[in-house]
Amino acid sequence: MDTITTIRDLKSAVSAARAKGQTVGLVPTMGALHIGHLSLVKRACEECDFVVVSVFVNPTQFNNPEDLRTYPRTLDADIALLSENTGANVVFAPTVEEVYPEPDTRQFAFGPIAEVMEGEHRPGHFNGVAQIVSKLFMFVEPDKAYFGEKDFQQLAIIRKMVKDMDFKIQIVGCPIVRYMDGLAVSSRNALLQEDERAIAPIIQATLRRSVEEMQYKMTPAEVISWVTKTLNGIEHLEVEYYSIVDGLTLQPIENWGDTEYVVGCITCYCGKVRLIDNITYKVSE
Repeated sequence: MDTITTIRDLKSAVSAARAKGQTVGLVPTMGALHIGHLSLVKRACEECDFVVVSVFVNPTQFNNPEDLRTYPRTLDADIALLSENTGANVVFAPTVEEVYPEPDTRQFAFGPIAEVMEGEHRPGHFNGVAQIVSKLFMFVEPDKAYFGEKDFQQLAIIRKMVKDMDFKIQIVGCPIVRYMDGLAVSSRNALLQEDERAIAPIIQATLRRSVEEMQYKMTPAEVISWVTKTLNGIEHLEVEYYSIVDGLTLQPIENWGDTEYVVGCITCYCGKVRLIDNITYKVSE
């Protein structure tokens, strides 16, 4: 596995793979890799001949400078983890200056799907995501790109960007990887204090209970209220938002029958750590 830091060398490596008739897969990451990332890379290796994993903490998608400063950076460990556990061919780990030799002033218009949930609470976040992902797509020109479904709204945004920009890339959404206690695997989990880590799984447990016991007995608005009050009643937990939405448009629903695909998306602080998760209430067969 090669570690590459320049766009020129990355394009050269991909071109060499293409010359051999190989298909190319891309797994964009911000590093601090874990078993969730490994699941994406392993799937990419199963489906593609040549796999690029990018490791880049993208500054343009952080609207909170402190969040950018404290985001875990563990490049050496990331490279070792990929080398020992996957068949990835290249780690692309550029500097900020390499990716953004000049400020990226592009503005993306995604419409209503970018105006709710994360879009409402993190202004400019998805524009930054689109900036970096579109750049990676142009650098690599992959056949397939792999993203986790934990970032449910981000996945929808990327799919729309691919359509809008006419990228000939298949976007592959991969299931959330969880620990045995139900907590979604996330790089941010490393920032949790011991007592917070013990409490964090309650977020998903509460969402599951809302499906098992509350769905159809309550309206979506009542379920949102119940989930929010339940989690806010637990020390160290504070819900930023919980939304029950159409899984395709990401717009809030008023009744369970409004759509055949219903997803609940949450952002909840556990101490100072901002955790996101989601759960499916129903999906068409």
